[in-house]
Amino acid sequence: MNNSASLLSSSLPDWPRALGTPEASAQVRACPEDFRVDELRDGEADGEGEHLLLHIRKRNRNTDEVARALARCAGVRARDVSYCGLKDRVAVTTQWFSVWLPGKPDPDWSPILGEDLELLSQVRTRRKLQRGGLRGNQFTLVLREVQGDRTALEERLAVVAEHGVPNYFGEQRFGREGSNLAAAEAMFGGQRVKDRHRRGLYLSAARSLLFNEVLAARVRDASWDRALPGEALQLAGSRSFFVVEDIDDAISARLASGDVLPSGPLWGRGGLPSVAAARALEEAVLALHSDFREGLEKAGLKQERRALRLPVADLRWQWLDDGQDLQLTFSLPAGCYATAVLRELVIPRM
Repeated sequence: MNNSASLLSSSLPDWPRALGTPEASAQVRACPEDFRVDELRDGEADGEGEHLLLHIRKRNRNTDEVARALARCAGVRARDVSYCGLKDRVAVTTQWFSVWLPGKPDPDWSPILGEDLELLSQVRTRRKLQRGGLRGNQFTLVLREVQGDRTALEERLAVVAEHGVPNYFGEQRFGREGSNLAAAEAMFGGQRVKDRHRRGLYLSAARSLLFNEVLAARVRDASWDRALPGEALQLAGSRSFFVVEDIDDAISARLASGDVLPSGPLWGRGGLPSVAAARALEEAVLALHSDFREGLEKAGLKQERRALRLPVADLRWQWLDDGQDLQLTFSLPAGCYATAVLRELVIPRM
């Protein structure tokens, strides 16, 4: 049996942690206010253009749901509403949307606004928002009723602040109990998916699974934060990469400074750019997932790379007044998951 199919028969794998199993547990997302996310966006709108840029705070609602509500209220097609990235439902998030309104006045948004949806500002702009077009996200998280060794937890926090964490795609990428992966398998088997948004979700889930499996192998052999011979090293803050066959002192220094990061494959058409030991590891892992590889290639996706190490910028923590709850603040690059940070720190508890 292909390993992708076997993974779908149960819950998602418990991919290995760089620091081992945490010694502390906590309630995570006891309420939406415990998981706050603010998009960090570069650039300013000049107040002119066919697109209306909206800054919105949402609570307990997912991004696609809000985008469709905006489209209905504005009387436009769903495809005329754009955003930079998906945000969690069980959270309080501030997020940017753009609505294409050529020759139309600004709509009255009041019918859809309320406690769970607040319009912070709006301004005209010449360009619509593009997926991935963010500098990053700022997180403020509260872990409730922390139990376990606090000294060990704070030591973990210090290590994470200095070295970062494995850059796993979060479990929300895969749907409830891996449902997006099951749907991807069905789609690759011939089932038609007309909804473009859902099709994109399924393709992303399959691609993310392959990346996580390669990253898990690198975590197991402790190479997720260092370069192997033949590594495709990604420039920090960029999608650009270059391949190195020999790891010399200059490359080691750039890795230590965070200027470059080891990378893994986002599968698609074309050959792996990595060579030597790095390529051999990737090929060995990906050989177990031929169905997903072939499905992604047929869908027209192209080979890309993603950093294996996730730097956690400006990580700060404080114990709140009751002494049982811990507040964390940090920033991550766009497309990266706070859950990848949390899984190195605590075991979630209901």
